[in-house]
Amino acid sequence: MIIKSIPESLRLVEKFIDEISEELNLSDEVYGNILIATLEAANNAIIHGNKEREDLNVEIFMEEEDKRITMTIKDFGSGFNPDDIPDPTAPENIEKTNGRGVFLMSRLSDNIEFHENGTLVKLSFNI
Repeated sequence: MIIKSIPESLRLVEKFIDEISEELNLSDEVYGNILIATLEAANNAIIHGNKEREDLNVEIFMEEEDKRITMTIKDFGSGFNPDDIPDPTAPENIEKTNGRGVFLMSRLSDNIEFHENGTLVKLSFNI
């Protein structure tokens, strides 16, 4: 699916994941993990990647193979280095209200990979 780089597009992502869950009869736990992690990735792509530029899209692909779902989220921003993200569980960051997206994605998915200078993230989930 292709969405505009506006926060309202996240509703379309949620609907897409609802349809996937229904079609594949996912457990509540797997559905919740996919939903939250993919929404975080899409939100990051919209806000941090594309800087909410409506002329840039976010692309989201789903692949299901060998009891695994892979969600690929692609933005068209300048990218980032995921190793440079501060640990949100560190004492100096614990009370910050942002900076938890990548942490959540890594905890909720079974595998996370960043490609293309951080503009493409792959989230894999065992089903």
